[in-house]
Amino acid sequence: MTSSGRTSETGHRYGVLAASAVVVVAGTLWLIVLADAATESDGLAAFDPELTADAVSHRTTVLTAIARTLTFIGSAAVLIPLTVVAALVLWRWTRSLRAPAVLVLAMIGSTVLTSVLKALIGRARPDAALVLGPVTETFAFPSGHTLNSTVFYLTLAALVCERIDSRRTRTAVLGVAVVISIGIGLSRVYLGYHWATDVVAGWTVAIVWLVIVLNAAAFIRNRLDQRRDGPAPAAEGSPPH
Repeated sequence: MTSSGRTSETGHRYGVLAASAVVVVAGTLWLIVLADAATESDGLAAFDPELTADAVSHRTTVLTAIARTLTFIGSAAVLIPLTVVAALVLWRWTRSLRAPAVLVLAMIGSTVLTSVLKALIGRARPDAALVLGPVTETFAFPSGHTLNSTVFYLTLAALVCERIDSRRTRTAVLGVAVVISIGIGLSRVYLGYHWATDVVAGWTVAIVWLVIVLNAAAFIRNRLDQRRDGPAPAAEGSPPH
């Protein structure tokens, strides 16, 4: 690679890091706002009961079936085996442990974040009478289904897109992952398991965590590539060291 090429690549990396830092900081601040509102039942959380009542009033047989399906594919019963299968497929496809390791570590981290944040905030769920399905006794904030499924589907999509050359196909893969993640979050409000701010918090934490994981993975990959390729050759005419 030429000197100008290396400079351009370095500039791009710094740009990505700067944008990622903005996302992480903004997301963290937004999460603090949501957590405070959820704890005090004011701010954005003051709209939660109305939004839940509105979702309940629009229930239909078809929408309920769709919501239950979305909630199912965002459950631990599905995500755990899917993570294992996806990791194995990524390993066979890429012939490398990097991609499966990124996916597995991303999911472990999201699970830990879910448990820690639920315990810290300790928010109660909506009234059990509103729930369409088995009643859950765990805390509400953030929505675990939303957080973990968003991390899984978007991380998997990002790793798959690394191996795809077609921009249209990459856009389609990411689009499907985003739609599934949004659908799972909305299903949690529709079925009465979560307040709307629980779901928004789940998306927020997932995005922040995803940015951190993917940047860390890119940094490690670049470091390994540099070690493999060795130091850059000295420019012609440069004095010997």
